[in-house]
Amino acid sequence: MKKLQSKIIIIHIVVWVGLSLFPLLITYVDIGVIPNNLFVKQLLRPVLFYTNYLVFVPFLLLKRKVALYILVSFLFLLLYNYFTEALVFNFLDSAHQFPFRKPPNGPRPMLNMRYVVPAVFSLTVYLLGGIYALVVDFYKRERISRAMEHEKTDIRLQYLRNQLNPHFLFNSLNSIYSLVRRKSDDAPEAVITLSELMRYMLYEANDKEVPLEKELDYIQNYISLQRLRIKNSEDVKINIHGNSKGLKIYPLILITFIENAFKYGTDYKGKTFIDIKIKIIENQLHFYVKNNIGIHKEDKENSGIGLENIKSQLQYLYSEQHNLSIDSNQHYYKVNLTLNLNTQ
Repeated sequence: MKKLQSKIIIIHIVVWVGLSLFPLLITYVDIGVIPNNLFVKQLLRPVLFYTNYLVFVPFLLLKRKVALYILVSFLFLLLYNYFTEALVFNFLDSAHQFPFRKPPNGPRPMLNMRYVVPAVFSLTVYLLGGIYALVVDFYKRERISRAMEHEKTDIRLQYLRNQLNPHFLFNSLNSIYSLVRRKSDDAPEAVITLSELMRYMLYEANDKEVPLEKELDYIQNYISLQRLRIKNSEDVKINIHGNSKGLKIYPLILITFIENAFKYGTDYKGKTFIDIKIKIIENQLHFYVKNNIGIHKEDKENSGIGLENIKSQLQYLYSEQHNLSIDSNQHYYKVNLTLNLNTQ
């Protein structure tokens, strides 16, 4: 921030030096001498610009005190031009004579251009200061607005994830409970697997994006845990093809679909059918899940939370960079998701 402010100050100095030197050089080329009052003009002109930019616009115009701003501006310009033209410049002019004076005789113009031209020029510089102040204020408000919108999105996304994580934990604990109840030798392994899953969710999945390899490891650990729970896991398949190195993905995007597949993919005979395919082609991930519709009917009030949340997350995180289709019939439930991933 300090570096940016320093750059802005340097730019202002360079611009004013350039604007001041140009008329001085032109005058010197034309008449061979630079009048003293011209030096004073160049020194005083920034006063017009910065008074409007730093004082009148922020404290009057942007506070919607338009009438007061117009009145104060008129009085300020009047006093500025009187002070510079009638007092300072006349004093310097009388003290130091310089060429190209109007002859004393001859018709006098209706308006004394010696005062009109400087007045118009001072008005122009003053208005430029006001325009610059309005532009700066516009971009400042735009930046604040974007930051607030981004913060709202982060809060909303965190809320969605907080809804998703208890859902995952509840299902996983149910799996371990079933193993413990059956006194299965796989229970200790299930606890270790769950600890790995929780470590990933707590310490790595908080980042905005994670390496795709870690997310795939997380999915495989979850499936391993679920396989320990179900009686018949022969038809639980996962196939991963393609190179995941160098790709990033937002965490916990895919797991909800897999959770629902395990929840509803067991039929009345206790047989589970789940087919998961993940294909990586360049920076595009193709995710496919198919499961049979078992004895558990979908509880839209509770289980639907996960799917609705993941749809909202996809909309936030991958807006125009994803394609999701969900098809179902009396026997099967299918999910097809395509994601365009970023590279590391």
